Amino acid sequence: MTAIEVGADLAALDAAIAALPNRPAVFLLWPAEGPPYLSRTTLLRRRLLRLLSPRERPSKLLNLRHTARRLEFHFTGSSLESSLVLYEQARRHFPETYLDVLKLRMPPYVRIVVENEFPRSRITTHLTRGGFYFGPFCARVSAERFEQQFLDLFQLRRCQEDLAPSPEHPGCIYGEMAMCLRPCQQAVSAQEYAHEVTRVTEFLGTGGRSLLDAIAHSRDRMSEETAFEEAARLHKRFEKVQEVLKLRDELARDIDRLNGVAVVPSVAADAVELWCLRDGYPRPPARFGFEVQEGKTVSLDRKLRETFAGMGPLKMTVRERQEQLALVARWCYSSWRDGEWLGFDTYDDIPYRRLVHAISRVAHGEPGAG
Repeated sequence: MTAIEVGADLAALDAAIAALPNRPAVFLLWPAEGPPYLSRTTLLRRRLLRLLSPRERPSKLLNLRHTARRLEFHFTGSSLESSLVLYEQARRHFPETYLDVLKLRMPPYVRIVVENEFPRSRITTHLTRGGFYFGPFCARVSAERFEQQFLDLFQLRRCQEDLAPSPEHPGCIYGEMAMCLRPCQQAVSAQEYAHEVTRVTEFLGTGGRSLLDAIAHSRDRMSEETAFEEAARLHKRFEKVQEVLKLRDELARDIDRLNGVAVVPSVAADAVELWCLRDGYPRPPARFGFEVQEGKTVSLDRKLRETFAGMGPLKMTVRERQEQLALVARWCYSSWRDGEWLGFDTYDDIPYRRLVHAISRVAHGEPGAG
């Protein structure tokens, strides 16, 4: 943060504001006593003039001209950077209420409750150290739609009760339709049910590939054996799985395999910022410039490989991880997103060519970089 002491000298305050550029920034205005006023803006000088300029007539608009004693600001290059800097400052100065200050809502996830003897899925907005989480989704309605559709591919139970399995249990409609293994009626053992849970977590963890590969293998075998009706049935199931996978939101993954890079503009000229997620953990930004050595431009591909080679996983508390993922999700799913998101399966298989093209588009402000 850059700081300017303005004191009670209003002329000095006006001169300090006039010297500031109209650039995006996060800023704090400190009064003589009490907590600061924290905000972000896309035009710093204009916003400060609105807050600190003299008023010729009474107004209901907020005016801090006669209370501000110190100005701190941090220029930002993107809305994502603004969100993360604002988050850091809010946590520092408002440790008890920073989520309310930020108006930050946690995104929904589909959770497989593996702690239960007969696991089930549920929608949640809270992460814990246990369980399997798939997300984050843009909104609860999209998470519920995906959950409903992917459960049709398996026989996982959908009831929310704590089961007390018994042959006398009345069961439910899903059991009658062969869409549930009916653990409530002891139709299967805990081990058999656990096998189905494993199939579900493998399906979500591999982005559907585990099920698609199994269906494709069986379909091809049926075709070779001239069992064309069965092959046709399997092909329809293959297409159904593909349709279900299309319901995933852009960031939705097994969060322990959530890898990708947000390429956004930088405050520095001829540079972009790379905000990375590795194994579902956000990392500090890496500035990526376009230096020239001995009159030649350095290969972007080589620089990227060197950048990611030293980028190991970064651990943090569950709460910090949840909140920072919420900030990334809010940026990614917003209408004001600037830059591009590029997701990939692992850091051993980064699509460098696509990443180079994304960096080039963002650096030049080309269409498709938003």
